[in-house]
Amino acid sequence: MSAKRKPPTLQQKKEEVNKKAILWIGSGIALLIILIIVLIVIAQI
Repeated sequence: MSAKRKPPTLQQKKEEVNKKAILWIGSGIALLIILIIVLIVIAQI
């Protein structure tokens, strides 16, 4: 029974990590885009 209980907990942990990873990647890409836009604006001035 313990073997049957472990896979669901592992799957739940993987889902939580995936959600956090997606949030981190999304925020990182957003920050990069903002930095690039700011640099372009500064270069044009």
